[in-house]
Amino acid sequence: MDGESGMFTVQQTVGTVLCCKCGILIAPNAANMCVKCLRSEVDITETLQKHVIIIHCPECDRYLQPPRTWIKAQLESKELLTFCAKRVKNLNKVRLVHAEFIWTEPHSKRLKVKLKVQKEVLNGAVIEQACMVEYVVQDQMCESCSRVQANPDQWVAAVQLRQHVSHRRTFFYLEQLILKHDAAIRAIRIKQMDHGIDFFFANRNHAVKFVEFIQKVVPIKSRHDKQLVSHDTKSNNYNYKYTFSVEICPICREDLVCLPPKLAANLGSLGPLVICTKISNSITLLDPLTLRHCFLDAEQYWRASFTPLLSSKQLVEYVVLDVDPISSEVNVGGSKYMMADAQVARVSDFGKNDTMFFVRTHLGHLLNAGDYALGYDLNAANNNDMEIDKYKSLVIPEVILVKKSYEERRQKNRGKPRSWWLKSIKKEVDVSETRGKGDEEKMIDEYEQFLRDIEENPDLRFNISLYRNKEYQPSEMASVTDGEDAPSVPLEELLDDLRISAEDVVDDDGDEGMKE
Repeated sequence: MDGESGMFTVQQTVGTVLCCKCGILIAPNAANMCVKCLRSEVDITETLQKHVIIIHCPECDRYLQPPRTWIKAQLESKELLTFCAKRVKNLNKVRLVHAEFIWTEPHSKRLKVKLKVQKEVLNGAVIEQACMVEYVVQDQMCESCSRVQANPDQWVAAVQLRQHVSHRRTFFYLEQLILKHDAAIRAIRIKQMDHGIDFFFANRNHAVKFVEFIQKVVPIKSRHDKQLVSHDTKSNNYNYKYTFSVEICPICREDLVCLPPKLAANLGSLGPLVICTKISNSITLLDPLTLRHCFLDAEQYWRASFTPLLSSKQLVEYVVLDVDPISSEVNVGGSKYMMADAQVARVSDFGKNDTMFFVRTHLGHLLNAGDYALGYDLNAANNNDMEIDKYKSLVIPEVILVKKSYEERRQKNRGKPRSWWLKSIKKEVDVSETRGKGDEEKMIDEYEQFLRDIEENPDLRFNISLYRNKEYQPSEMASVTDGEDAPSVPLEELLDDLRISAEDVVDDDGDEGMKE
């Protein structure tokens, strides 16, 4: 159109100038130099420290941030990269653009970091250059680790965690909560005892904080004491050792409890035979015959403490012959239940007698004819609970069903690995209190039962970190038997055990050049 209208247009071109050093044509810039000549004239990395010594504690795997701070960082992690960058002197005089690790042998005690920096030079021209900083890792134990190595018993505060029951399932669950929240990260030593675990700390405040955490997750009562170790009469300094005795309530999930008459009256004539359905900082009790429930906090429990009438080790397996629902499904305390009348028989009685039991159960939403269930056989149980004798006109049911059993379905998966795994705390074992091979087999069985409880109960795994087993390969027949298989943990609930590599740090195209 410009040609048709007779107008003359000038084509715009980019001007070029000669480099003042080598004379080649370049685009105009503030220094009027090409990139090579500018780099030969100015080295912006000259003032940066190229060799740095960092102190590493081999016991606790921490690095010293001068003057006295020790930080936790894994090899080639973002935390370690930030720590290394901060140790370079004069880095504040340039602008850091990119940083990444250069691979070195893990045993070489050397770390290499590639830094890309920018700086304004010669009349406002901005140049970008890369340099490599080498870090020499020197092993030196921190103050707390050296004190432990010199004398392992040199602790200041100890927390003795105990529960007087015949199994360790509560401690397995508590261990996972401690790991998830890093509650025992300050412990210098952890020792497994017969009825609990001992935690040793180098500071009294760390022990107090740990006891406060335990108090938030399970109902406990605690007392503390102190013992004089040494004192200086001239400076009036006293050194004490502090001991915290923490007792967890003996009531566990799935236990059958007979409430004391006074407590049952205070709870609105609940029970008195109730099932413990959940343990947190309070105890959740459910009446399986009426679906009434209540919550007992630690203070209420220890004011009128009681022990379980029957525990989960005394559960008997029953086969369900018939189920007749008598109410609709209701939500009680966040869990679903349905009242039903059921006809059951002991699995151990099959082929021996025709004994059957007619029971009322709260598991009507789960049980069908042909299923298996675990319950308490009150008809044949031998108990010496004094509370139940205080009820003169109490009609005791023959059977109280507690949960559905998947034992028969689990036989198909026996010996196969799970798709998930749990972390564990490194503990010392008190050899004087172990009973050899029998005690070890008992603990393995209890841990397997704990893993099954996690698979069956979504509420139980809500506060637990489950990690994906990368070596697990699902069976080809899994899709065929999904509807009849035992409960398992969904893949979407599993976590990856992340290990951050150098590729996760900021990406860069690797080009170097000059910018205006």
